[in-house]
Amino acid sequence: MKNFVQLKKLSPGDQVAVISPSSGLAGVFTWVQDLGIERLNDIFKLSAKEYPTTRMVGASLEQRAQDIMQAFADPNNKAVIATIGGEDQIKLLKYLNPDVLKANPKPFFGYSDNTHLHNYLWNLGIPSYYGGSVLTQYGMQGKMYEETVNSLKRAFFEQGTYDLKPNSIFNDQGLDWSDKKALTEFRNTEENEGYYWDGTNSGTGVLWGGCVESLIAQMAAGIYLPANTDLKGTVLIIETSESIPEPWVVEYLLTGFGERGWFDNFCGVLVGRPKAWEFDKQLTPEAKLAYRKKQRSVVVDVVRQYNATIPIVQNLDFGHTDPQIVMPLGQVVYIDPVKQSISATY
Repeated sequence: MKNFVQLKKLSPGDQVAVISPSSGLAGVFTWVQDLGIERLNDIFKLSAKEYPTTRMVGASLEQRAQDIMQAFADPNNKAVIATIGGEDQIKLLKYLNPDVLKANPKPFFGYSDNTHLHNYLWNLGIPSYYGGSVLTQYGMQGKMYEETVNSLKRAFFEQGTYDLKPNSIFNDQGLDWSDKKALTEFRNTEENEGYYWDGTNSGTGVLWGGCVESLIAQMAAGIYLPANTDLKGTVLIIETSESIPEPWVVEYLLTGFGERGWFDNFCGVLVGRPKAWEFDKQLTPEAKLAYRKKQRSVVVDVVRQYNATIPIVQNLDFGHTDPQIVMPLGQVVYIDPVKQSISATY
């Protein structure tokens, strides 16, 4: 396995950096951002420090990269948290100084487009947490999901290995952020189907991966991919975004991994439950079920072309649906198909 630094856990009262390395939506929906910051303070007892581009719409790549560097370099910051994802984060990686990041390792939280920064850190041997963005998790309408709060508290404050159990309900249907009254409303939830298991072997390895759409961009660029030798003994995590991509998009990504020989290195695959509803793609309940089923089938079909036995577990509670558990990239996960158990090191 690739070696990673041991990150320090936080304590109540610690300062955390809040940045927008992708989209500047925190400057559009300021009331959602304010609620998220308030909950960081009240629920987690952390002190949030925002950076110049955190609420800046249209900030340049260089400006956002500068905020990343300053957030990591400041010894008063004990963690760095993204407000939300976006579409262009891969373009700012060239403006980062890896020496500054290596000299100042600290936990980074975010998901979706933040896959790019996660994997940049991963290549430097710095673990991070996939999930927990300010606008989407801390600023959740009504109240934060208890399961999300518990997962974040583990990542922030606790050391150990924890079982990842499926939540009984989930939500993938949003409420309109432009309606300030919606902040006090609660999203509709559905019954969760639980995990879907395939494969006979157990798997133990460090987590690597992220959002499918972002990983496609990384595969195309090539320069930000991990070395093949670093992927030995890793567990792949993937999930799709609110763009609700057709299943063939997932198929192409996994096929690319397979042709690179990566499924000889991966010792397990974990897939987050795909979001199947968005304001511009309001699928019916039946269409949502069919979409999720088709994606699960594609994942198994492609992986089995390259590896017949590694465990594949799908419909996990990470990614673009809620409640959300944060996944510890660069840290060890244990998958046991016999006991049908998954545990992760935080």
